[in-house]
Amino acid sequence: MTQTSLLGNIRARLLTLARRLEPIGPTLARLTVGLVFIGTGWGKLHTLPDVTEFFASLHIPAPGLNARIAASTEFFGGILLLVGLGTRLAALPMAFTMVIAILTAKRPEIDGLTTLVGFEEWSYLVFFLWLAVAGAGPLSLDRLLGPPVRRLLEKKWPTRETVPA
Repeated sequence: MTQTSLLGNIRARLLTLARRLEPIGPTLARLTVGLVFIGTGWGKLHTLPDVTEFFASLHIPAPGLNARIAASTEFFGGILLLVGLGTRLAALPMAFTMVIAILTAKRPEIDGLTTLVGFEEWSYLVFFLWLAVAGAGPLSLDRLLGPPVRRLLEKKWPTRETVPA
């Protein structure tokens, strides 16, 4: 066996292993942010007066309403991400809450790009955007329920592909 074919063989085996491990990435991302935000959302829901006061100190408009929206988004969005249900849709408002957190609570601390990307809010934002684009992955309710839901929707609202010519 030549050195080139040996390297090709190793590369092929590594690629096969990587393909088998693909579900781990989105699953770990969902579990991580899901659990974190279930906890933070639950905490906010049970301390709404404190969260409202904090939001008011940041000059967020309608702090009471926005405290409820942020707490509910974190808690219910965290649950949806944890189980992988409606992941792409759930991740978008979660990402938005991180943008608002960075622009309000973290803004005074930003002194450059390195500081910005060092915030945990930035890391969560990246996770949410990735999940919104890539989806929940194969170990999710989205994947389990996707085919039956698509079949049901095609029966109710036929697409061009499903309508006979």
